Amino acid sequence: MKKKTSEKTRHVVAWLNKAEWDQVLDYLYSKDPALQKHALHRISAWKGRFGHNTPVAVGSTADLVRCQVLDSSGQVDGEALVLLYGMALVRFVNLITERQQKGVARPLRRLASKMNIPEWIVNLRHDLTHHRLPPLKWCRKGCSFVLDWLQQEYWSRQLGSRLAEDWDSAEEEEDEQEWSKRQEEELALRQKEREGYKRARELLISYEREQFQTYEELMESGSQGLWPEPSADLSWILAQITHFNTESREILIDALVQDGFLIPTVDQLESLGIDTSEGAVDPLTPSLPRVFLRFWLPLLRVLNSPSFIGHLLDKLLAELATEPANHRSFYITAWISEILLCNSNRQRKMKRKDKIFSNRQQFRWQHLISACVNAPCSATPYLLQQILSDMDEPLPSDTQENLLRLCSIYTQTGNHGNHSPGNPDPTQPVYTLQSLQERLRGGATPHKHAPPTEDLHEHLSPEVLQERNSALRGSAWQVCTDRVPWKLYPLGKVPGQSEDPSCLMLETYTTFTIFDQQVELDKLPQHHGNPSGLVQPKTAADGPLWTHSDISKLKAGLQLF
Repeated sequence: MKKKTSEKTRHVVAWLNKAEWDQVLDYLYSKDPALQKHALHRISAWKGRFGHNTPVAVGSTADLVRCQVLDSSGQVDGEALVLLYGMALVRFVNLITERQQKGVARPLRRLASKMNIPEWIVNLRHDLTHHRLPPLKWCRKGCSFVLDWLQQEYWSRQLGSRLAEDWDSAEEEEDEQEWSKRQEEELALRQKEREGYKRARELLISYEREQFQTYEELMESGSQGLWPEPSADLSWILAQITHFNTESREILIDALVQDGFLIPTVDQLESLGIDTSEGAVDPLTPSLPRVFLRFWLPLLRVLNSPSFIGHLLDKLLAELATEPANHRSFYITAWISEILLCNSNRQRKMKRKDKIFSNRQQFRWQHLISACVNAPCSATPYLLQQILSDMDEPLPSDTQENLLRLCSIYTQTGNHGNHSPGNPDPTQPVYTLQSLQERLRGGATPHKHAPPTEDLHEHLSPEVLQERNSALRGSAWQVCTDRVPWKLYPLGKVPGQSEDPSCLMLETYTTFTIFDQQVELDKLPQHHGNPSGLVQPKTAADGPLWTHSDISKLKAGLQLF
């Protein structure tokens, strides 16, 4: 016998009937602990029947109501309640949002927002999991909100005895489809980028092979002049690179600034006959070897549009900001310097055949200054001077001088007279340690009262010594006339003092109050050592206590230094 198509799909549930369901729902939200306990017992029975198939919303509601019952009993302290509430809230957020992951990890805040769960609930869960435990009042507030949310989103949506665990609406299904579509688009974009990088590297490697072959032919012929015009094979490769540049300029520039291309390896430099020793380059004034520049000139000349040059310069400065002082940073600064040199007014008047481009580029000068100072290295003053001297609207001379001076201080490169916009005023203060040492060794005139051999020791006359001793009479201090090299001792330390800080601790001491002592102020002995072992406590039976007049005299004699 065939089953009727109009017959409704039946579900196996753990509750007896709709009446039991309604009763448990009423008891859970009744605010009466006795009724809530009865409802919790019924849910425990449901779990025994359902097992792992118990609806998440039912389990979360029971956990949170159980926390409220324990809270109302007054038998659990605050810290334990925070832990109970915290575990229930963390499980609620994790279990509810877990159903929305769909196999792809997504932020909890986004999932919670789609389910109308406010962000502060997710933040509360984050604090409970990773940070200091929140106050109890916030846990109670979170519990009340979640219970109301469960009542609206789950309990009130159950019809008859049907189990409606699936809360996804048509709008949420559309969001899931949109999310999946976006994920597919991002994967396709990343795949396209990987293929683009692969294609760019293949073209650049082909270009290098042709240029190395040309260089070997030059060496065999003994020609030391400029490289010949591109061959047919090289012209075809350059055409391919030019076409790739119109479609994926950023990918091409990213590939160019990688090691092995514009940043040569040691093997590549040796193949071109370039000296790779440390003394062969000057990091303060970076410059490209002419052979290496001519190696890349055919490629850069076919790509020397203002847009490409600007993007390449920005990329080089961005790479410099993340590089330490090494081989790579030198060639990055050398390329930056070469681009700025080609654009300078003085260099454009000189007809150089090694120039990358001939027409002046309109750079964003303020942006270049910011990018240059944000990528400090030993060559920064040199590059900054190139930028400042080539600006269409130069900065004031004092601003340039101060900027270069601060840049030299930060990079510890000293003063570079050749690269300064003007000769610094010798009367200006010395800003660097190197300048101070040079001035002390060079032209500084010794003090007429203190020969240099005596190392700034002060000469005190007998009258001055007597005057200072009189001023210190009656105190624990005295004038030191020994020839002590004070410059060798830091502030707060005296000759002969031990390095162990425990030497400043008292070995023996006696605790007493001033009202338990008898002291004659006029006959108080003067001691320069530790007086704690000489003072003995006295009681009222040995003599009269201190008077208020004596205490006032003590207060009047106190001095703060």
